[in-house]
Amino acid sequence: MYYSTGGQQVPYAQRVIIVNGHGKVMAKPGFVQLQVEVNTQGKHAQDAQKENAIIMNRVMQSLLALKIPREHIQTTDYTILPLYDFENGKQIFNGYEVTNAITVKVMDTNQVGSVIDTAVQNGANRISSIQFNIADVDAYYQQALTLALHNAQMKAKTIADAMYLPLQPQPIEIVEEHENSPVLYKSMTMADSTIATPIEQGQMAINATVRVKFQY
Repeated sequence: MYYSTGGQQVPYAQRVIIVNGHGKVMAKPGFVQLQVEVNTQGKHAQDAQKENAIIMNRVMQSLLALKIPREHIQTTDYTILPLYDFENGKQIFNGYEVTNAITVKVMDTNQVGSVIDTAVQNGANRISSIQFNIADVDAYYQQALTLALHNAQMKAKTIADAMYLPLQPQPIEIVEEHENSPVLYKSMTMADSTIATPIEQGQMAINATVRVKFQY
């Protein structure tokens, strides 16, 4: 933040204090999105595809049994890639790899661990991401924005009081500066386990920043 003071030669309109105001609101995630993957390999593409389809169908049915709505399960990636080994500088074909990835939206954040365990128990061999989200982020942002404006006003008043300046209470310019709020994100490769997977949802910060100009 900075301010400008002027002598008799500086026009009144240029006598301003410019400050940045910051506001932050903490909120619990409202839902979680995670990517579940099934990866299979085979000498022939059709064999890897068939095995992959059987496993992924089993995974999806198990998620539906957990009351995950079908519209909250979406295919996000499907790839078939040739595999090669290298021996003595030569590339040797070694079959195919098939990867099928689905994104699962879990509305009950306490259910995430159960969803992961169920998917893995039914054949999923990778959970590539866990992303926590806020359902009504705009409402929280409005609160953070209000706090940011109050913060800017307090900063300007502090400067004016310290410098004995006759600060005008109404700002002459407000600029909203956008910044990305952090997203809670995890990435992991899963293996079969009889131990429940612990997932801590924590809290997310919604930030707002404004650049405010006051006149004195």
